[in-house]
Amino acid sequence: MGECWGAGTATFMILGNTCTRSCSFCAVKTGRPPEYDEDEPRRVAEAIRLMEVKHAVITSVNRDELKDRGAEIWYQTVVQTKLQSPATTIETLIPDVKSTWTALERMVEGGQEVVSHNIETVKRLYRLVRPQARYERSLEQIQRTKDLGCRTKTGIMVGLGETDEEVLDCLDHLANNGCDVVTIGQYLQPTKMHLNVSRFVHPDTFAYYKEEGLKRGFDFVESGPLVRSSYHAERHL
Repeated sequence: MGECWGAGTATFMILGNTCTRSCSFCAVKTGRPPEYDEDEPRRVAEAIRLMEVKHAVITSVNRDELKDRGAEIWYQTVVQTKLQSPATTIETLIPDVKSTWTALERMVEGGQEVVSHNIETVKRLYRLVRPQARYERSLEQIQRTKDLGCRTKTGIMVGLGETDEEVLDCLDHLANNGCDVVTIGQYLQPTKMHLNVSRFVHPDTFAYYKEEGLKRGFDFVESGPLVRSSYHAERHL
């Protein structure tokens, strides 16, 4: 699956379209994934080459049922892309590995330029928004990724019921756990079955978040109503 964002940047989702998680903000199908395609890395790399993608963002569903969390497919996708398109830069937006740190190591050793893992929301809302995830575990994953020598990135949604103070606390936690780049965007309800939007954050507040993030030492803070994880991704190298 690929999605082109212009200016030579495109996003690809690997490891199928069925997620083992059931996050209350996400419209991706939940269940036990039916497939594990060992040839996917080659085919994704070929698509990136044929599309002449300059910067590829690769993401995936969670594959908790796999012992390695899908790490080998992640590794091979990056390696195959580098082989077929050596000038293409890569950001991998990886899932929570549930403290399977050997899987994390394999996911990030292919040579990608940026490794992203989205924290998604503030600590207080985690049980509501990401019931199968843990706030502290995601922070630890970001720190461990940084310790492995990677450039790190994360994303936050606002409008889920958080306060401005909680957003700033989250920025503090990310800054203290090795995060280099942060994106902050407005949560939009994908269907009526998902969490309601609690507020539409004013652009001035997004500007305030950006200012506060830069004060905390992040290299980049992309903050605005329409910002998503891949927004200006090619600038975050």
